[in-house]
Amino acid sequence: MQKNWTDLKADSSWMIFKVMSEFVEGFEKLNKIGPCVSIFGSARTLPNTELYETTVKLSKRLTEEGYGIITGGGPGIMEAANKGAFEGGGKSVGLNIDLPMEQFHNPFIDSDKLITFQYFFVRKVMFIKYAQAFVMMPGGFGTMDEAFECLTLVQTLKIDKIPIILYGKDFWEGLLEWLDKVMCQNYNHIHQKDLQLFKLTDSIDETVEIIKTFYKDDRQLSPNF
Repeated sequence: MQKNWTDLKADSSWMIFKVMSEFVEGFEKLNKIGPCVSIFGSARTLPNTELYETTVKLSKRLTEEGYGIITGGGPGIMEAANKGAFEGGGKSVGLNIDLPMEQFHNPFIDSDKLITFQYFFVRKVMFIKYAQAFVMMPGGFGTMDEAFECLTLVQTLKIDKIPIILYGKDFWEGLLEWLDKVMCQNYNHIHQKDLQLFKLTDSIDETVEIIKTFYKDDRQLSPNF
């Protein structure tokens, strides 16, 4: 039977408590996690591919530098990043999400650092609040959503500027050209300085160096807001 308007409003009121419970669980588990890097990318990247193995190596290097790794907890790039953290002996965090397809948590997440969310917006808060850098590997709509969320928060000064790294020139260059020529030059919807909010690279060493250089002067490592 179809719900009436009153029932729908009651369901919406109870949803507030579900949202609050997800925030509480996330904050309690991550408040003492220490410095981390959030790595984003496609759930469809297959094991044993070059991109998968690159992500494993990058994540392992970051753990050797003292960073934990935060991912969406699923397969593909997320699995690769958690695997690298696991192999490097670092903290491996998985922020899983209930979806009708593709999303199941990978086996490389620390058992006490797996959180499953129902709401994307709560999950994104955890990605951003507890990361000292963001690495965007090639991905789909979800990766684009996360990339532009991070850029918007830094652009609008809602969080402090931190490294935002786009990994994979072949994947990202077309989008960056469009941002420059169309969004910036043709329409003036962003400023030229906004294109400096991120770094583009094809190098694991450069990715690590960007993060190390940013924090070399004892810049505080703490949650973002």
